[in-house]
Amino acid sequence: MTHKTKGIVLKSIKYGETSLVVTIFTELFGVQTYMVNGVRTSKQSAAKANHFQPTVILDLVVYHHEQKSIQRIKEFQFAHLYQHILSDVIKNSIALYQVELLYKCLKQPETNEALFAFCEDAFKMLDTASNTVAANFPLFFSLQLSYFFGFRPQQLSQEGTANEVNTGCWFDLKEGYFSNQPPAHAQYIEGELAILTSELLKVMHPVELESFALHHDTRRQLLQYYQEYYSLHVQDFGQMKTMKILSEVI
Repeated sequence: MTHKTKGIVLKSIKYGETSLVVTIFTELFGVQTYMVNGVRTSKQSAAKANHFQPTVILDLVVYHHEQKSIQRIKEFQFAHLYQHILSDVIKNSIALYQVELLYKCLKQPETNEALFAFCEDAFKMLDTASNTVAANFPLFFSLQLSYFFGFRPQQLSQEGTANEVNTGCWFDLKEGYFSNQPPAHAQYIEGELAILTSELLKVMHPVELESFALHHDTRRQLLQYYQEYYSLHVQDFGQMKTMKILSEVI
């Protein structure tokens, strides 16, 4: 039985002489692995292989069997054509960071249409974003993605923000909340970086990132902290391979 679904390509590995094993986050079935045969046999076939670059959004017709770990694709085509993500070094690095973060969090092949919609919109908005918005996009994506996996940081209240600025502010990475007292352990963000995290949590649309004039060292520090946050809340999270490249371009 076949099903129509959208999908975001997360990972693609060469298999044999002509095939690919592709991990795709699908709207209908969650994260799935597909065997795609005959896409690397000629120049014409190689063009088909371009459909399976990480970040690409596809319209798919797939075969799906619950008992199988590897599925098959009957038909595929681009659901959206990027203007910049696949060709612009900076936006591609940001998009690949987001793909890796999503891949590390998707442990089970469960349907999550809200998460899919968020990710699809995020990649589309990154593609057309200004330079400032794009540079801040990994921070926005990292904080917002945590909501879908149940550990989004608890925001500072509007009333409490001014007091925390005056008396000190800490974000507890283990517990996921802000406080005006330092935690009893060393895993926290403090001071201006904690306040920045609180302000970033208030961003509802990426265009608002235009107002964050951050130094690249600040972005790198925050991303390191957010990676630590994920490692504390996602089992077997490990290290982000894309962080090194990303830290050089934003």
